[in-house]
Amino acid sequence: QAQLRESGGGSVQAGGSLRLSCAASERRVCMGWFRRAPGKEREAVVSINRDGISTYADAVKGRFTVSRDDNDKKSLYLQMNSLKPEDTAMYYCAAQRLCSGTFVDWGQGTQVTVSA
Repeated sequence: QAQLRESGGGSVQAGGSLRLSCAASERRVCMGWFRRAPGKEREAVVSINRDGISTYADAVKGRFTVSRDDNDKKSLYLQMNSLKPEDTAMYYCAAQRLCSGTFVDWGQGTQVTVSA
């Protein structure tokens, strides 16, 4: 099981930016970012497949950009721009094994707080 570690969370004002990073202990090709806001269900933010194609949630399209290190397939990033208070959540990095379609490796999360 791969260990995932997120970093880069913090507190910003609305309109600001943050860049999240995820470091995996093992090579993982298909990865994604999820978030859970207080009192809400966990939701997918973005996923990236083996071909590098990313799928974004409608709420973040045009504002968030995912990228990964295609050399070692152990790092995933999330550039978040034009942040809104509704983006406030715990953000989790997740990975699939062999691009099975199911996320089985999860990080501990990093908190993002956006103030109005």
